[in-house]
Order: sequence, then C-alpha cells, then structure tokens
Amino acid sequence: MKYGSQSEVGRIKSILIKHPRDAYKSPENIDSQWPDLNYTAAPDYEKALADYEKFEDLIKKITSDIHYLPQNENAGLDSVYTHDPVVITDHGAILCNMGKAARSGEPSATGDYLDKSGVPILGEINGEGRLEGGDIVWLDQKTLVVGQGYRTNADGIDQLRKLTGEFVEDFIVVPLPHWHGPDECLHLMSFISPIDYDLAVVYSRLMPVPFRQYLLNRGIKLIEVPDDEYDSMACNILAVAPRQCVMLAGNPKTKALLEAESVEVWQFDGAEICLKGAGGPTCLTRPIWRE
Repeated sequence: MKYGSQSEVGRIKSILIKHPRDAYKSPENIDSQWPDLNYTAAPDYEKALADYEKFEDLIKKITSDIHYLPQNENAGLDSVYTHDPVVITDHGAILCNMGKAARSGEPSATGDYLDKSGVPILGEINGEGRLEGGDIVWLDQKTLVVGQGYRTNADGIDQLRKLTGEFVEDFIVVPLPHWHGPDECLHLMSFISPIDYDLAVVYSRLMPVPFRQYLLNRGIKLIEVPDDEYDSMACNILAVAPRQCVMLAGNPKTKALLEAESVEVWQFDGAEICLKGAGGPTCLTRPIWRE
C-alpha cells in the first residue's frame, strides 16, 4: 500500500474508513453504548447504514482505493470515526493514545490493520501522553499544527514532536478553549477545515487570536462559518482535493460561501452518523495517501 498524508487538502488516492455495520454492529449494541459515549441520542441503525452508503458513494468519486477497518471487540461506536486513532505521515503511521477513555482500544486495532496492509508504524504515543487525530492539522508538508486541550495533552504533544522532528520544520501548538467542558469533543479541527493551501473554513469565535493571525499572515483566506450553522457541523469539512470537498447537508450559508470561492461541494445527510456522535466527514475518514 502506498502511504503518505502530510496534507489536509491534497487529492486523496487511498483512504481508510469503517462502515457503521462494523462499528455499530447492531441496534442493541448502540443502545448499550451511546449514553456513556456522550452521544446526543441513539443513532438509528438502518438509517445510519443507508446514509453511510451515500457518503461512501461520494468517496468513490475521488478514489477506488478504499480500505475498510474491520470489526474489533475492543472498539465501540466511535470507531466509525477513523480519523482520530492514527496519524499518517510520509514515514509511516503514528498511533495515538486517546483522550476519550472509551476509545482506548482503537489505536492498536487500526495499527494492526495498517501494519498488515503494508503501512509501517513509525511510533506511538504512550504513557500519560494523550493525542487524538482531530487535534492535528497539516498546513503544508512541513508545517504541523497541534491543538492542546482535553483530548490532547502536553506529554502527547512532546512525544509527537520527537517522532516528527526529522521531517517537520514548523511545529505549532495551539491552546484550545474550555468551550462546553471536558465531556464535549472539541478538537482543533472543530474550528478549522483547510479547503486549499490558501483557503480554510473556520469558526473564529473559538480560535486563539495568535493562531488566527498566523493563518492570515500565511496568506490563507478564512471563510467564516455563521453562528447558526456551527452546531450543524458546517466547520467539519473533508477536502478530497484542492477546492473539492464533502460536507454535511443543511448548511446552505457555508456552502454558498464555499462556492463563491470556486469550491466544488458535495453533501450528504449526517444526522445519524455525524451529528449524534459529534463527528463530521473529516472524522469519518483517515486518508492514507494524498498527492
């Protein structure tokens, strides 16, 4: 398997996903897990499967090299969000150490699959270190931004810095806000989604001022998500290629802003597989190889 994904916007050539039939397993399994995982409600199993098929069809428009993470007894409902347990670099995979305790089995399960598929394991975050993939953004191949908050801590960031030290030139740490507290999933990518190397969708109300100014000084144009579309995950957008993206339906203002910047937008219904578990289209995917 070819690998390397030190970009958030390069054209996706190979991708890892997990179908909800393998993450959710059954309606009974959903009922036993969703309250403890802090979901807003129980996903409807049959509708989740149907909606995911439509999401999958959008991914197939950009690549046929789709890899499916199988069922694992140590992974629960959240394992449908394949972005978080692992980081893919041009030198191999880095296994995370999840800040959400219920997801602790996911990095090893993902690592086992990648290793057997030919993606070497560069390293892993261990001990008291915590790191989740949603707190990591590549601005370019040598610029790595990491959010420090409730899911990713200083120890995990230090371990990541050492693992990437030979190929990352600019390692930027962004403190994250408290927002709704430690039980809420607030990642760095909760308020920024790169769309191209000079364009990003953001929710500036949550952005630290120095980081926002840094982006502007780099020449990155910021598309501001309206307040009334933030909770419907308008800021969680998957770039499948430069200025070509997938987002949740129901965010017409943000969609119009993107299209005004000549961005091609594909949409799907994420009511069951995204909104209830607080994971958007970026969370549902782990690109393995980007051009």
